[in-house]
Amino acid sequence: MSFLDASGMTGGYGSGADIIRDCTITVERGEIAVVVGPNGAGKSTAMKAVFGMLNLREGTVMLDGREITHLPPQERVNLGMGLVPQVRNIFVTMTVQENLEMGAFIRNDDFGDTMAQVFELFPVLKEKRHQPAGELSGGQRQQVAVGRALMTQPKLLMLDEPTAGVSPIVMDELFDRILEVARSGIAILMVEQNARQALEIADRGFVLVNGENRYTDSGRALLANPEVRRSFLGG
Repeated sequence: MSFLDASGMTGGYGSGADIIRDCTITVERGEIAVVVGPNGAGKSTAMKAVFGMLNLREGTVMLDGREITHLPPQERVNLGMGLVPQVRNIFVTMTVQENLEMGAFIRNDDFGDTMAQVFELFPVLKEKRHQPAGELSGGQRQQVAVGRALMTQPKLLMLDEPTAGVSPIVMDELFDRILEVARSGIAILMVEQNARQALEIADRGFVLVNGENRYTDSGRALLANPEVRRSFLGG
């Protein structure tokens, strides 16, 4: 069984129609798993289902061998899940350092070493640690959001469109940092619109269409798949 094993997930929001159907996503420790697909494919919904933000009619979510299907998000955070949402993912009036300290809210120990690790991963945040986060560039804000999630010491870090709205140079830099996080042994689950670039760093990839798994393979194999290239990667 994989470290994260979300199998056969079917559900949606409230009493509405199902958005994901028999959707399965898995990731191991130290791996990067990427969920890609066209707009409206259910990518972010699948991630929210993993995090417990919508009720599943069918399917199970297992984390490190423990079933967490019906646990609320806050309990999943305590078990080692960290989520960086696509929007409203920082406190704009707080300083960079205050944002990071907010990420340590579940901890009762000294988190100074973790903050030092975040500053080592994102040196610009150390330079701007006393600056309001709302004054940072888009890419720097994303670094704050990822850093704050890392302050919880997650075993599984989930990123929803981490490169949305940033330049190609900033996107490459963020992906480099995500690779570093994975090398530390943290499992990474990422939803991305920049499918080709994301699959290039992915250990495994999931292509969703209409809320269902269309293709599942290694990132390299999906990039080499002619049908995936033609339908989802622009040829």
